[in-house]
Amino acid sequence: MVTVRLTMLCATASPGNRDQVFGDGTRDEPGRREVSAHAALPPYARAVRAPSAPCARLAGALAVEAVPEDALRDLDYGAWDGRALRDIAAEDPHALSVWLTDPNAAPHGGESVARLCARTAAWLRTLPAGQGHVLAITEATVVRAALVHALAVPARSFWHLRVPRLATVTLTLRDGLWSVRLGQPAAADHRPSPAWGSSPVAVPVPPAVPRQLCLVGR
Repeated sequence: MVTVRLTMLCATASPGNRDQVFGDGTRDEPGRREVSAHAALPPYARAVRAPSAPCARLAGALAVEAVPEDALRDLDYGAWDGRALRDIAAEDPHALSVWLTDPNAAPHGGESVARLCARTAAWLRTLPAGQGHVLAITEATVVRAALVHALAVPARSFWHLRVPRLATVTLTLRDGLWSVRLGQPAAADHRPSPAWGSSPVAVPVPPAVPRQLCLVGR
């Protein structure tokens, strides 16, 4: 059976902390101790990453040669880029509320959640079948968007999907249907992928990462 298998590694925390700065992953990047806790991943055929500095640093810390992929870039926060959620909530609570409840809204002048979900879904459809396991290192927003597509849920569900920092999400496509697993993938098979001939790689995941999808309200 020809399948597509993708494991996404979340480089940053999900937006939601009131002190979080939009578009600034440096405050939410894992510390060295977190990155030092290792869990083996199945062999991957190729690795890609978002073009952001946090994703580049995480790939470097893992010694993963990941190719930058523009389609995996973080949500464009427009005028809110570099600003704290707390400040935006105080300055323009209505705009923030609209953005968090309407996936088509972009009061910041950047990218709407719906457009991010469409962009991510389009990239998922480009993944070739039968060419080995793909590892993608990217921001939580893109992982959330991928889950919206794989779970076939409305874009308004985006904010109800919490993806912990350094969590892994494995998406498998068989016969046109996606299956989803969140958490540390099984590591029983360490043989190189025949399609690309890569060797197994150890990817750090903190022990506290949940093993099930966390559906939460804001």
